[in-house]
Amino acid sequence: MQYTANTLENQWMPFTANRDFKADPRLVVKGKGINYTNHHGDNIIDGSSGLFCCAAGHGRQEIADAVAEQLMELDFCPHFQIGSPPSFELASRVSALTPDNMNNVFFTNSGSESIDSALKIAMAYHSARGESCRSRFVSRERAYHGANIGGTSLSGLMKNRQTFGSLMPGVVHMRHTWAPESRFIRGQPEQGAELAEDLLRFCELLGGGNIAACFVEPIAGSTGCLVPPIGYLERLREICDAHGILLVFDEVITGFGRTGKPFASQTFGVTPDMMTLAKALTNGVLPMGAVVVKDKIYDVINDAAPDGAIDFFHGYTYSGNPTSCAAGLATLNIYEKENLFQRGADLSEYFLDCVFDLEDIDSVTDIRGYGLFAGVDLAVDGVTGVAGTKALKALFEAGLHIKFTGDTAVMAPPLISKKSDIDNIVGILREVLTST
Repeated sequence: MQYTANTLENQWMPFTANRDFKADPRLVVKGKGINYTNHHGDNIIDGSSGLFCCAAGHGRQEIADAVAEQLMELDFCPHFQIGSPPSFELASRVSALTPDNMNNVFFTNSGSESIDSALKIAMAYHSARGESCRSRFVSRERAYHGANIGGTSLSGLMKNRQTFGSLMPGVVHMRHTWAPESRFIRGQPEQGAELAEDLLRFCELLGGGNIAACFVEPIAGSTGCLVPPIGYLERLREICDAHGILLVFDEVITGFGRTGKPFASQTFGVTPDMMTLAKALTNGVLPMGAVVVKDKIYDVINDAAPDGAIDFFHGYTYSGNPTSCAAGLATLNIYEKENLFQRGADLSEYFLDCVFDLEDIDSVTDIRGYGLFAGVDLAVDGVTGVAGTKALKALFEAGLHIKFTGDTAVMAPPLISKKSDIDNIVGILREVLTST
């Protein structure tokens, strides 16, 4: 099917140069395995798992069947003071994958909602403990924590913030962890753990007793795979413990096998107090997110409520939606049956070998990577974002989808990928970058 700009005019697309796109649209009409098909019938390799969502690949019949069956059994019910079995089953399955003492799952519909829910949970926890003075939050430069007010306030990407004024008050940002001397470092940089001391500085400046939570991505994802320096996350954990601050890991991108284990917290051996999840939870099939919290947080909030009273005045119409839960359960079944977390771990070394071989390209200024996740920085072409946009378009034309943030290609192939798929992804990327 052919499309023209006129037929696309009514949708205001997110994070898109709308005029430019509608003049020359890049439309996807089919997905199967690790491939898309565009509206011209061309094959497009999905090198970023959609938006880090489709870890098990596209067009999974098992998920489609589970959703269809659930739709005919129970399509929707309210989850305020009423429940449905799929949500309780999925909560149990998710908690079984998380670190110890993280056994309580609050369902949302996206990563953005998960972040804003985690903010509220932190406030409710401290309030229940009689510490309502903890109203400040710490995040990090170059962070992305979703697009709602709370998440935008936490985010440290300038373009995501500059239009929207002061946003949520009381948020401060630590420095990011990228440094010029760590360019082309594979895995965790040896230098940079001292940057965690920024949190201690805020404790000394603002009073540690006034800070509710510290939000970080274990690997900063949307900004281009900033891997934490050795000892960095451990030091954040120590400072949070010393000052009664909740440590929140945003695992919306790193969750469900991207780093070789279910969650990056397990990969790096640092357990947060809360984790935010989404994307690969349902393989991207239906919108769903979650906040997983330690027992101590759930117990404090729950116990503070009188018998028979609502303990947490927060939620969404579609929290724990039965069809989304069916998609999540089918997705987790695939991860387990096909041992995809381990398959991703086994493929990681080959993937990173291939990606780091791109270092010889003149336009490539840095490469970072961990697990099945990598960022490739391109030289700025006058204005930030120009080189990235040109590369995105050229790659799509050449048969490859890669997500770009500014001038950074963010690569995250599906966990079902084979070595030959990695060869094709990196081969097309090399061809385009050396010819543009």
